Amino acid sequence: MAGNSGKSRKPASSRPLEKYRGKRRAGRTPEPMGGASSKGGRRRFVIQKHSATALHYDFRLEAGGVLKSWAVPKGPSTDPRDRRLAMRTEDHPVDYLGFEGVIPPGEYGAGEVIVWDTGTYRNLAEDKGRKVPVAKGVGEGHVKVWLEGEKLRGGYAMTRTGQDGERERWIMIKLSDEGADARRNPVSTEPASVRSGRTLEELAEDDGHGKRS
Repeated sequence: MAGNSGKSRKPASSRPLEKYRGKRRAGRTPEPMGGASSKGGRRRFVIQKHSATALHYDFRLEAGGVLKSWAVPKGPSTDPRDRRLAMRTEDHPVDYLGFEGVIPPGEYGAGEVIVWDTGTYRNLAEDKGRKVPVAKGVGEGHVKVWLEGEKLRGGYAMTRTGQDGERERWIMIKLSDEGADARRNPVSTEPASVRSGRTLEELAEDDGHGKRS
């Protein structure tokens, strides 16, 4: 058994991208297979708009050498009254932060992907005055972060509420702070990528890797 402690979580964490790679075929999808690692300094986040079987937004936080990930069907809200369903998905490699392109038909998650928002974040979660690392918070079912993105800014809380088969069900809530705005609906009013300026529809018109000359 891998690891040098008796904790049951150690063996799984020794190969954190095993599930991710097991769902994808290198060479057939333009998605990164891993290799880049976390860098020092402020941690990064990305929200990718993904037109797969159903349109959704993938929320990813850099933590523990990977991207902790959730699929948010309705996308994030800036209204603290909204409770957004967020389904936990497999950890992704850090170099997925910049991924934008088209996953070919027949491959896992086939469809267009754009970088809807990205930036850095601060961990807000505390227990008895001490910070709770994000990776630990994911395991314990509660994450609280401050996002500094191009579209989203302010605090967001993620809380695990149950299980749907093998998938964890979470709720994503905007905290009441200066970034809250019940009048905004960036999911509807700001559909384009912050990386390329393209919408999903424009990306679909490009070549199979989403590149434009």
